[in-house]
Amino acid sequence: MTAFFRKRAKNAKNDILSGLTVALALVPEAVAFAFVAGVDPLVGLYAAFMIGLITSVFGGRPGMISGATGALAVVMVSLVAEGNAMGEPSEQLGLYYLFATVILMGIIQILAGVFKLGKFVRLIPHPVMMGFVNGLAIVIFLSQLNLFKDANGDWFTGSKMWIMLGLVALTMGIMFGLPKLTKKLPEALIAILVVSAIVIFGNLDVATVGSFIRDGGGEGLKGGLPQFQTEIFNKVPFNWQTIKFIGPYALILAAIGLIESLMTLNLVDEITETRGNANRECMAQGGANIVTGFFGGMGGCAMIGQSLINIKGGGRGRLSGIVAAVALLIFILFASGLIEQVPIAALVGVMFMVVIGTFAWSSFRILRKIPLTDAIVLIAVSLITVWKDLAIAVIAGVIISALVFSWENAKRIRARKRMREDGTKVYEIWGPLFFGSIKAFNEKFDVKNDPDNVEIDFVESRVSDHSAFEAIYNLVEKYEAAGKSIKLKHLSEDCKILLHKASPKFKEVIVEDIDDPRYHLAENPEAFTKPLSEYKL
Repeated sequence: MTAFFRKRAKNAKNDILSGLTVALALVPEAVAFAFVAGVDPLVGLYAAFMIGLITSVFGGRPGMISGATGALAVVMVSLVAEGNAMGEPSEQLGLYYLFATVILMGIIQILAGVFKLGKFVRLIPHPVMMGFVNGLAIVIFLSQLNLFKDANGDWFTGSKMWIMLGLVALTMGIMFGLPKLTKKLPEALIAILVVSAIVIFGNLDVATVGSFIRDGGGEGLKGGLPQFQTEIFNKVPFNWQTIKFIGPYALILAAIGLIESLMTLNLVDEITETRGNANRECMAQGGANIVTGFFGGMGGCAMIGQSLINIKGGGRGRLSGIVAAVALLIFILFASGLIEQVPIAALVGVMFMVVIGTFAWSSFRILRKIPLTDAIVLIAVSLITVWKDLAIAVIAGVIISALVFSWENAKRIRARKRMREDGTKVYEIWGPLFFGSIKAFNEKFDVKNDPDNVEIDFVESRVSDHSAFEAIYNLVEKYEAAGKSIKLKHLSEDCKILLHKASPKFKEVIVEDIDDPRYHLAENPEAFTKPLSEYKL
C-alpha cells in the first residue's frame, strides 16, 4: 500500500504547480468560448470545472486537460440562437436547449465508448495527425490575436499596443529562459506571476481578465457552486419535436468532441511515450457532459492548448487535472478579485509558447521527402482546420488518405498467365482484390478466346470485400455461359463460404485439396536445423 501511494505521489509537486498554471490559463479560454456560444461566462467556467474534474478522475489519459472548447462553441451559437427564438427573450430557452443537447451529446459519447469506437482513432494516418497539429497551432495563434483588440474590435494603438507586446515578449522570454537556469520551477506559472506583479505594482493600464469579462458583457468572475438545473424539465418538452431539434446538434457535438479528445490523447501519448485508453476516455467525456448539462455547463472536450501547457509544465498524473479543476472552482468562489487582475498579455504569452511547441516544425523538412499525396493531405488538413473546424479537417484528411490508398492498391492487381501441357490456361492473380481493383481484374481475362479449361489461382491475392466476391461470381458465370470449365484455387475460407451459399455449383468449381508448395518448409522440421547464415535470403 505504501509503494502504491509513493508511486503516485512521486510527481505530485509538478502535478500541483502545473495544475495551477492550467487553471489560470483556463479562465480566459472558458470565458471567451462562452461568449462565442452566446451564453453567460459562468456557463463556460462551470463546464471547465466539471468536465476537467470528471475526465481527470475517470478519463483514459492522465495529464490531459478537458473543458469548454472553441470547436464546440461555434456549433452551439446557432443552437442557442434558434432555441431563444422559440420563446420570449427573458425565458432564455436557448440556454436550456443547450443543456439538454449537452446531455444527449454525453449519452452518445458513452455509447461510443461502450461499443469501443475509440479504437478507430488508430485509423487516422500520420499526415492527418501532423496536419491537425499544425492547423490547431495556427487556430490557437489566430484566436490570441483578438486579445490585441479593444471592446469595439479595433486594434490597440500607440503605447497600449507596445506595452501589450512588451508584456507578451517578457512572458515568452521567462518561459524560454527559466528552464535553462533551473527545471525545478514551473516556467509558465512563474511568468504569469512576474508579469502580473509588474502590472499591479506598476499600475499599468492594460487589459486584464476582469476587463475582458466586462467588455464581453459579463458581470465578473465571481459565482457560487453549480446548481442542478431543474428548469430543464420545465422549459424543454420531452417529445419528438425536441429530439428532432437537438438530435443533429448533439450528434455533431459528440463527434467533434470525441475526435478532438482522441486526437489530443494520441498527441499526449506521443509526447509522454505512454498509452492512454481511448474507449475509457469516450465514456469519461460522455459522463462529464451529462453531469455538466444537468448542472448548468456548456459541455466540452479535451483542450490541446491546456493539455500541452500541463505536459510541458511537468503534469503527468491525474492529480494535475484535478488540481486545475478544483483551483478554477476556488477562483470562482473565493479569489475572483485576484484572478481578474491577471493581465491578458501574460496568458497570451503562455499560449504563444504553446503554439511554438505545438506546431510540427519538422513538417517543413519532410515535405519533400514524403509521397506527394501525403504532403497534400498534411497541407489540406492544416488549411481545413483553420478554414472550417477540426472535425471536418480530420474527416476530410482520412477520406483523402483512404481514397489515395484505394487508388494505389487498385493498380497493384496483376495476372500472370501460362499454359499447362494438358491445354489448361492458368491465371495466377497477384495483389489485393477489392472494389477499387475490380475493373482491372476483369480486364485480365479473355473469356471468348480462352481454351475450354481455365484455372484461376488466388495464391498471391487476397479477396477483401463483397465487390470482389461478386466479381469472381460473375466471372464464373461468364465462363460457364461460354461452355467452358473453370476452377478456382487458394480462395480464402470466408470467400469460399460466401460462394458456396450463392450457388451449390461452386462445390465443383472450387478446388479444396491443394498441394501448396509454400507450406512444405513449415511441414518439415528438419528444414530449420541449419544455421541462419547458410540460408540464401
